[in-house]
Amino acid sequence: MFGIGGGELVFIMFIVLMLFGSDKVPEIARTLGKTIAQVKNATNDIKSEIHKGIEDNGLDKKSLGDMTGNINSKLSKATEDLLGDTVTHANKLKEDIEEISGPVKRQM
Repeated sequence: MFGIGGGELVFIMFIVLMLFGSDKVPEIARTLGKTIAQVKNATNDIKSEIHKGIEDNGLDKKSLGDMTGNINSKLSKATEDLLGDTVTHANKLKEDIEEISGPVKRQM
């Protein structure tokens, strides 16, 4: 859980107990539990609204998957084209630099 070991968790609980006292710890735990439940409910509400909007627009998971695949393939092709052009220009620059520095190297 968040990279916290058992000993560290006990230490944190001890510090909380020392700071807030035994009277406040159950109240803090209840408040924390209610807050987590509210966040979970809000997340579920947002998910249901998104699904409802998708259904209202006539989209389903398959069509969204197709659209995502189409976008990914176009991005992949554009990336390949861009990288290909970049490699071509880099090779041309390399040849130009070698051509310019070639005689200098030979003279030394």
